[in-house]
Amino acid sequence: MGRLYILTGPAGVGKSTISKGIAKRLEKSVLLEGDDFYHQVIGSYVPAWKPGNHLDIFWKVCIDTINNYLNAGYDVVFNYIISKDKFIELKNIFENVELKFVVLLVDETTILKRDRKRPEEYQMKERCLVLLNEFLNNNYDDNYILYTDKLSINQTIDEIINNEKYYTKQDNL
Repeated sequence: MGRLYILTGPAGVGKSTISKGIAKRLEKSVLLEGDDFYHQVIGSYVPAWKPGNHLDIFWKVCIDTINNYLNAGYDVVFNYIISKDKFIELKNIFENVELKFVVLLVDETTILKRDRKRPEEYQMKERCLVLLNEFLNNNYDDNYILYTDKLSINQTIDEIINNEKYYTKQDNL
């Protein structure tokens, strides 16, 4: 069975860039972008933060897909905006899997700067700051938090791959 890397953090923090870099460094891996799964729904699409969204089926599809790849021996790198409660649920679902969990964070100036580098249609603007504050107030275990504002992309990838502290244990978080 493969290993599972789950990366989360606010929009614009670098989840996609870092996840892709991790997946490229692993021998047999798959990159699963939560946004890609969420945006598969076309008819009756509702943004994830609004009432009437389709997060229930989204999570079922993501969990099944992650399991299929893990059972086939792939390391899975998954990223999405994940609440602390949802992560605890995922940790329990994948309790028999080597699981690394990382909350990527940066300061307000950095997140807005990174967001502006995105194509206009993908920019989150002030929503980045709302999400950043939600993550800062979620009280994640410090072992899972990685501030990347002073790290290069390669340093961030190295830190996640090589540091054992990001492995989850059932008794913390």
